[in-house]
Amino acid sequence: MRQFHSLSFILAAVLATMPAFSGGPVWAEDAATVQKDATLPAITVSTVKMAHLRDRVVASGLVAPVEKVLVQPLIEGQPIESLNAEVGDTVTAGQVLAKLSDSTLRLQESQFEASLASAQAQVAQAEAQLLEANAKADDAKRINERTAALRAQGSASQAAADTASANAVAAQAGVTVAIQTLEAAKAQVKVVRAQIDNLDLELTRTDVVAPVGGTVVERNAMVGAIASATGSPMFTIVRDGALELRADVAERLVTKLQPGQTATLRTVGMTEPLTGTIRLVDPVIDTDTRLGRARISVDRNDLVRQGMFMDADILVAERDGLAVPVTAVGSAVSGPTVMKVTDGVVSRTPVQLGIREGGLVEIVSGLKEGDLVVTKAASFVRDGDHIQPVPETVGTN
Repeated sequence: MRQFHSLSFILAAVLATMPAFSGGPVWAEDAATVQKDATLPAITVSTVKMAHLRDRVVASGLVAPVEKVLVQPLIEGQPIESLNAEVGDTVTAGQVLAKLSDSTLRLQESQFEASLASAQAQVAQAEAQLLEANAKADDAKRINERTAALRAQGSASQAAADTASANAVAAQAGVTVAIQTLEAAKAQVKVVRAQIDNLDLELTRTDVVAPVGGTVVERNAMVGAIASATGSPMFTIVRDGALELRADVAERLVTKLQPGQTATLRTVGMTEPLTGTIRLVDPVIDTDTRLGRARISVDRNDLVRQGMFMDADILVAERDGLAVPVTAVGSAVSGPTVMKVTDGVVSRTPVQLGIREGGLVEIVSGLKEGDLVVTKAASFVRDGDHIQPVPETVGTN
């Protein structure tokens, strides 16, 4: 009897220390929920968030001049007397690069001056002959008119009238000949003057000048050699010293490139990257390599050299947008999809992708900020599955 009272006392004490509940059924529901959550797969999810994304195209190639200008002699057959420019020199437009011999041309100039004097003398002689012919024609005309009048009065014979008329016609023909002789003499003067002008032009061309300003990168001329436009150019100038990177780009990426886009340029041994701007995108694709080409102007020409190999990181687009880890995107027949998680239920959702940078990819449409997606699309979950979401930072692999 004493033992029964002791057990009753202990049971009453235990019941007194327990919290009050509304009833036994609540304990059963909580236990069922805990057991259900324990059986759901724990899947890592990421939150759709805003991120600053940059779309880049990576390319590489060789540095080359924007424009090469070849300097050739403008006259043939003259020996080179002196050279005034070396490779690496910076020259200005009109600067004398080389001097050709003008001895032969000076001799021709003397000959043409003598020819000009002779032609001018012929002009003077022809003018005098013309004056004489005009005088004879006037005299013959007066005699003819007087003889015709006398013939009409019957005081002169018909023979005399005919002779006077013939003399007048002959005298007028002499005037015509004199005029033509004078015109021929004047034409000869013009020919000689044109020869002298051409010779003067050739004399100015004995100075081989730079047609543009820039940097001399090649010199093939040698003192004593005969200058000729049919051989190698005497000098090669890079206009304004401007260089560009001719970067090869994968065919599928060429359409992303546009003139004006900026690029970061790097090469071996350069501690700081250079900047550049796309000047031109070639309109054709190389049929052998299947590569396109972008011509990128280099901002600091003094730090690069022709033929240098460089890498280019071209900024195609830059904006803020919704982003998810790249691993969260899967593929379907209809296009890219993600596994969206709503209240623990997975649903396959089509999305439209944008910029991809590093481990993130832009979501243009299909999701909104704050949505949850399965971090790894390859996880073993299907549309409609119930999961236990485990949050993880966007961009974590």
